[in-house]
Amino acid sequence: MRNGGIRKETRSSALWGTGNRGGESRSSALWGKGGRGAVTALAAMLVLSVPFAASAPKHGRLATQVTPKKTWISPGLVKSAKQHPNQYVRVIIQSTNGSITPALSAFTHVNQFADDDRGGLARRLSLVDGVAASVRLRDVARLAKLPNLIVTPDVQVHTSGLSSTQLWPFETGLSKGWSGGDAPKPGSVPAIAIVDSGIQPGRADFGSRVLANVKFSTLPDDSPGDGRGHGTFVAGIAAGAADNYTGGTPQAPLVSLDVMDDHGVARTSDVIAAAQWILANKNTYNIRVANFSLHSATQSHFFRDPLDQAVEKLWFSGVVVVAAAGNYGVPTGPSGVLYAPGNDPFVVTVGAIDIGGTKNTHDDMNAPWSAYGRTPDGFMKPELAAPGRYMVGPVPATSTLAIEKATNVVAPGYIQLSGTSFAAPIISAAAAQILGKHPEYTPDQVKGALMASTKPIDGAPVGSVGVGEIQVTNAAAMKSPPNPNKALEQFVKPDLTGSSVFDAVSWSDTAKANVSWDSVSWADVSWADTAASAVSWADVSWASVSWADVSWADVSWADVSWADSSYEDAAEGDAAADPSAYELTPEQAAEIMADPETAPDPSVLPDAVAAVVDDSAGATGATGATGATGATGATGAG
Repeated sequence: MRNGGIRKETRSSALWGTGNRGGESRSSALWGKGGRGAVTALAAMLVLSVPFAASAPKHGRLATQVTPKKTWISPGLVKSAKQHPNQYVRVIIQSTNGSITPALSAFTHVNQFADDDRGGLARRLSLVDGVAASVRLRDVARLAKLPNLIVTPDVQVHTSGLSSTQLWPFETGLSKGWSGGDAPKPGSVPAIAIVDSGIQPGRADFGSRVLANVKFSTLPDDSPGDGRGHGTFVAGIAAGAADNYTGGTPQAPLVSLDVMDDHGVARTSDVIAAAQWILANKNTYNIRVANFSLHSATQSHFFRDPLDQAVEKLWFSGVVVVAAAGNYGVPTGPSGVLYAPGNDPFVVTVGAIDIGGTKNTHDDMNAPWSAYGRTPDGFMKPELAAPGRYMVGPVPATSTLAIEKATNVVAPGYIQLSGTSFAAPIISAAAAQILGKHPEYTPDQVKGALMASTKPIDGAPVGSVGVGEIQVTNAAAMKSPPNPNKALEQFVKPDLTGSSVFDAVSWSDTAKANVSWDSVSWADVSWADTAASAVSWADVSWASVSWADVSWADVSWADVSWADSSYEDAAEGDAAADPSAYELTPEQAAEIMADPETAPDPSVLPDAVAAVVDDSAGATGATGATGATGATGATGAG
């Protein structure tokens, strides 16, 4: 039984194809008709009957074998046989009467009808009383008429540990980096700092990859570990490695910086202290990405907000800062992105999309609560978007999130949640993959690679998803990414200590004198080679903002000091969806495997999905005795 992508009990053998898992019944299995209409079938039946008709049974075990049993055929094979009867496929034929002889005889029987030499016996499997062989799919019907057999596709064996029943890792292309040729080299992926409510210690999702766990919260209601559950969920989306719940980049080390209490609230000063710790320890732990799935409580100009200044320090020091756009969006139009750190022009601000449960982007849309629009200083945010609706991830069973949203819990220790909080760690994972392959990249280059590789979202309001939805494969492969922050570089100056700081006075003077000062960002020739959606970003850039539309009234510094708090970006009002609506289905997996941009190593597909996809791949892509084996069959899926 599955619930929100969960398989209860232990996984049954892949030999049962798409039959029920975890229970005893196999009500969905398709049984052969057992007919004896042809002379050849009757002859085969006589051969197969010899072992248990030679003498009267004397033992209980033999007594159970006397009565012929109907043959079970994998439903995927039956379906493929109807669609592609002349294709060859690799199968395993097992006997159920305790002898390999019926399986051998069954193959011999069907092979006599072959009209070429592409079919053949691959090997004997005496351990399971079976044989591996290549047969034409139309011969599945002949096998179904013979008794005492189990016939299943000779599918790939999938390693346990890295797989997901959720659609989003496959749609974004992140799953391509889990294993195989597209996976980062061991030890190359940098650490991601999760500035949040902490990470549940000792959790198998992360193993030994949590390199440090530091508490910064000074609020009284902050339990040890992760009392809220938000940080564990964010970390799971970014880098979890649990079977069926693998996150974006499961190779990434993590650093847990606890700034939130058990109610999802943090002091802004505690968040700044965490940023300060990252700056001091980034080389020790190789921290190159910092995820902030939170926002401050007070609107402010980025050049005066202390949290914005803190994350800029990280950016200038080589740390990619990823921030959630916020969940205060409105369906009637832009809400603006008003709060630090998402309002900072340097950082990567991430909006959330609803992927609609399919790989096809035509049914994707901006999540209605995902904030977008101008910052108080006229910059358009977010820069791009990632899936953030109806996400399933890890949560401590005793956390306040698990208790408050008990109906969203899909299995012990896993919950379905929505929010830009959970879109941001997808981009953090993508940034880690990019840096694993291009450690020389600056944060500006990583941001450019992310933006230049997106896919447009049809029908999304202008600016609501930035330049589009992340496509990691293209981003990681980009050799010379453009710099979206190029126009701002002229205002980055060294301070007295030699560190880089933003010269807000010079920027303000230039911006007031020339409203198109930022056009240099989009004059970069490298943008011309990127997706049209990225180039069109010039149309909504800062240059189109008139000074009259930008509020330059000074924010009351007293308001900021008295409202020293930040909040998580979880969509508390978003009800749980049908848990299966956003799962990876065989149909969607087939589309993903047929697309070179998203097709991962087949080993990361969940077993139940892989069995069906491999059946289909064997039927459509097999060209010889190899049948539906390996990536050849997978890339042929349609």
